[in-house]
Amino acid sequence: MADSRSVGVKGQPVVANHFAVRVAPDDLDRFAEVKDSLVRELCDATRDHAREEGWTFMGPVQVELDADSRLRGGTIEVDARMKEADGGVGVLHLPSGQQVVLGEFVATIGRLSECTISFDDPNISREHASIRPDGDGFVLSDNGSTNGTLVNGAAISAHRLNDGDRIEFGATVIEFRAG
Repeated sequence: MADSRSVGVKGQPVVANHFAVRVAPDDLDRFAEVKDSLVRELCDATRDHAREEGWTFMGPVQVELDADSRLRGGTIEVDARMKEADGGVGVLHLPSGQQVVLGEFVATIGRLSECTISFDDPNISREHASIRPDGDGFVLSDNGSTNGTLVNGAAISAHRLNDGDRIEFGATVIEFRAG
């Protein structure tokens, strides 16, 4: 990422967000059972490192893990590039480990099975909150829930989400990550 560093329109450091990782076919076969977890962990580590360095991304972090017959076992090649997103990009990290990618739609959160994200928590209202795209980001709104919505420990009625925000609905905590 450091090698790809550039300056964004707003003067912030911008780094690669799309990584093509190639390994020897036998190595990829050994990763087959854990490939999805490995890709998820690489994306998380990339976001964490960029956050620590104060770097931003032009779009969501993506890692593609593929076999390359030209490579010997134990070797790796990585091509990193910047890839622009269509509108704002965000990911909600749920307690189950599941990740929900936000896009150009309204995501609803509540106990109802019709909600985009549904929780079986009696302290969460049927249609507790919603997250709407707003320019290059997202706005979380409490939908008049009984127990309220907290962001980083503070009650909100509406809040523009920032990278790393911890959102609480009842006893359930999720994390928002930009990019």
